[in-house]
Amino acid sequence: MNTDQPSPGNLADLDRFYGVIPAGGVGTRLWPLSRAAAPKFLHDLTGSGSTLIRATYDRLAPLSGDKIMVVTGTVHRKAVLKQLPELQKSNLVLESEPKDSAAAIGLAAAILHRRDPAIIMGSFAADQVITPVGIFQDAVRQAVHTAAQGYIVTIGIQPTHPSTGFGYIHAGKPLGIVGAPDAHTVDEFVEKPSATVAAGYLAEGGYSWNAGMFVAPVDLMLKHLQANEPELFAGLTEIAEAWDTPRRVEVARRVWPTLPKIAIDYAVAEPAAAAGDVAMIPGTFGWDDVGDFAAIGRLNPASEDSKVTVMGEGARVYSENASGVVVSDTKRVIALIGIDDVVVVDTPDALLVTTKEHAQEVKKAVEHLRASGDTDVL
Repeated sequence: MNTDQPSPGNLADLDRFYGVIPAGGVGTRLWPLSRAAAPKFLHDLTGSGSTLIRATYDRLAPLSGDKIMVVTGTVHRKAVLKQLPELQKSNLVLESEPKDSAAAIGLAAAILHRRDPAIIMGSFAADQVITPVGIFQDAVRQAVHTAAQGYIVTIGIQPTHPSTGFGYIHAGKPLGIVGAPDAHTVDEFVEKPSATVAAGYLAEGGYSWNAGMFVAPVDLMLKHLQANEPELFAGLTEIAEAWDTPRRVEVARRVWPTLPKIAIDYAVAEPAAAAGDVAMIPGTFGWDDVGDFAAIGRLNPASEDSKVTVMGEGARVYSENASGVVVSDTKRVIALIGIDDVVVVDTPDALLVTTKEHAQEVKKAVEHLRASGDTDVL
């Protein structure tokens, strides 16, 4: 544990905070709405009038001001800047190709460390739905105070059901940090469990979903990255050293394609937890990663006079004795009669029809289309 940090709960801790938003992934389970050129974080999936990345930025801004960095693909540059016009150009980090979360978050950490090694970064994915915002922000403040004491801090999500789709975090003893009364040590990260094991976790208590939210001093993040993934660390360091210079493009083009692909959980969080350097703040806010169309149904309740959730400007839907979700990007009339829990997604060049129960399997259709060469609709 570091001893040269500001005193516990000091407001100076929050002055060091820098938000990082990794905006990657295609969201294949939300095809054909979410595509490579327009992934789910660029869509309004909650009917709030705000896209997921815009909402993520707005949650962080009261904590970090304009100290927010976005890491996304080169192809999304214009769309991201259009949605976040206040984002400083120097804080838009573009990936020429996806390299998984360790490279994305690690590059942000390396660039920020070059600018100011005292920064505490907080990484929050661009495609999550969180309410109420105030409770989330309180958890982040606790995480920052905990990180200032020399920890990589994850914000665990209180499980609402025995999900097999998420990894779990097993909390240990309370840390007793002033300004972070809910901080606990982390005993271990657990991979996605079976349904039986997940039910056991909920019955036992002390387990949270791992939502990939990490708050940490950039120097500690890089220390563990160097120890566990030296090749990745070396490449990211080379790019970061050239980032704020005229050599940025040349170095990034040469080095980025050579970097290994690995998730931040494996590269940093799990080995750091084994070393006793990881803490957890329990997140008691509502959280959804909008992983499939069933999630859109949960987040957008149907009106009282209909059992069908309808999304899409100008959508034309008739339903009779039917329930489910319709997402329409066309003016085509969609009639549902005598069918329950249906999912219909209508776009100009692709139509998806499934059920809420099978919504997770949409990814298989995307894999088949890619394998068969039908990439024009992906």
